[in-house]
Amino acid sequence: MLGHYPALRLPREMAPQLVVVIDTEEEFDWNQPVDRQQTAVSAMDYVGRVQDIFDAYHIKPCYVIDYPVASKSEGNRELKKIFADGRCEIGAHLHPWVSPPFDEELCPRNTFPGNLVPDLERQKLAVLTDTITQEFGQRPIVYKAGRYGVGPNTTAILAELGYEIDVSLCPPVDYRAAEGPDFSDCHAEPFWFGPNQQLLEIPVTGAFVGWAGNLSKPLYNLGQRLKKFRAPGILARLSAVDRLMLSPEGFSSRDHIKLTQSLYRKGVRTFTWSFHSPTVVPGFTDYVRNETELVRFLDSFRYFFDFFFGQLGGEASSPTQLRDQLRSL
Repeated sequence: MLGHYPALRLPREMAPQLVVVIDTEEEFDWNQPVDRQQTAVSAMDYVGRVQDIFDAYHIKPCYVIDYPVASKSEGNRELKKIFADGRCEIGAHLHPWVSPPFDEELCPRNTFPGNLVPDLERQKLAVLTDTITQEFGQRPIVYKAGRYGVGPNTTAILAELGYEIDVSLCPPVDYRAAEGPDFSDCHAEPFWFGPNQQLLEIPVTGAFVGWAGNLSKPLYNLGQRLKKFRAPGILARLSAVDRLMLSPEGFSSRDHIKLTQSLYRKGVRTFTWSFHSPTVVPGFTDYVRNETELVRFLDSFRYFFDFFFGQLGGEASSPTQLRDQLRSL
């Protein structure tokens, strides 16, 4: 899955497409070791804070949900209403440490599902898939690995379990220091992969942006090694290189537009807006710690959507809608 597959590009004259994917998961302290007992999903009572925005812009988001959200009534009740109204899509999101069976050692390496032995990775995803099917009455076909943790066996497992779309890849980030995958050389455009090219990958939208061009990655890595001298910020201010993601978590509206315009000029016409569900409640993630930051967080959605659908002339899509559009081409 991590190979250099050719990008699927919509014609330049076509309107750019925006897909929204929400990592819909339990609340836990990201700064502490994972804990199987941390499975609270109270943030799901407030998912309307973002769904109302999506409805206003006629966006059909895809909530990729993990086992605590799928299996608990307090986790899935609001989503069931949204799904029943046809206002969202539902996919699967595998957090191994809170997904049965619990047969693996609880350690940082095993928080990436692709690092598990093949049979256990398959069993965990099969249980999650069956749970979502039972609760929502429809088998999920969209998958996102927890921590973007795809591995060497993930493709075969997805094909076996009937998945059609993966949204796990997170270019251009390298997670090898945490024993995860390396996406630093991956592009941010969709591609077909797997047996008979039957699976579609829709990556997170991220890229190195700046005038450094082909030197962006080594220059960015050099800046990371010189963090104590504030090198990353200096390189960004000089417009040499910056690593940006199309996410309201940790990136500003200026970053969103800068990234989108850069990719658009290169011919990219597919974009993914992504974030984590607990961020809709202050204090559940580092991105929104109080009510002021919550207002800023939600405003960033509207600011970017106004830009994308207005100035850029874009259109709202979804993982399955984009798949059908790409197939037709």
